[in-house]
Amino acid sequence: VQLQASGGGLVLAGGSLRLSCAASGRTFSRYLVGWFRQAPGKEREFVAALSGSGRTTYYADSVKGRFTISRDNAVNTVYLQTNSLEPEDTAVYYCAAGLDTIDLRARRYNSNLYDFWGQGTQVTVSS
Repeated sequence: VQLQASGGGLVLAGGSLRLSCAASGRTFSRYLVGWFRQAPGKEREFVAALSGSGRTTYYADSVKGRFTISRDNAVNTVYLQTNSLEPEDTAVYYCAAGLDTIDLRARRYNSNLYDFWGQGTQVTVSS
């Protein structure tokens, strides 16, 4: 599976962006997809994840209620709708995928468990 993230940009605080993660491969629905972000000088952190079917979502507390993860398996794409953006959301956002298993769902915060990564897309929120 190859992943390509896009949709980042510069936005004012309170604004919105929709990030996309396009995947290759015909078995995309077998993969749990997560979004992570990394700000300068900080460790990569979990943002959200979505089961292969799209029925189960997971969010970090810091983005709950503001971000929405979704997927369209027909076009092999996962989306991260980011609303009410804050300067603290400024980071490079990465999408990642791993086979949708009970273990990965339970340990979804651990970036080391994902097998495939996109190249990242920069989100900058100005105050």
